[in-house]
Amino acid sequence: MVSDHSCEPLIAAATNTPSPESKQRFLLVGLCGSENPTRANFPFAWAAALHEAGHEVRVELAGDATVLMRTVVAANVTPVGWPPLSEAIAKIVEYKIPIFI
Repeated sequence: MVSDHSCEPLIAAATNTPSPESKQRFLLVGLCGSENPTRANFPFAWAAALHEAGHEVRVELAGDATVLMRTVVAANVTPVGWPPLSEAIAKIVEYKIPIFI
């Protein structure tokens, strides 16, 4: 039988800064542009979350995703259920996560 508190250790472990041995490197590739705002947001949202967890992160945009780097496009893309894309990009810039196009 599983208790109601079975997820607590997993949540606590996920919020801790990883030790140098468990620190990982991630390359997140975005291919979706403004035609699919929710999918376009994922590399930026995941990059911020991984960086906050203490991992090394890079973002690469290719194909339709390259248009997201235009200020006018980023300012007008709002993913479903997420803050505007411009906020996610601002967080990536604040964290100094490299973005390759």
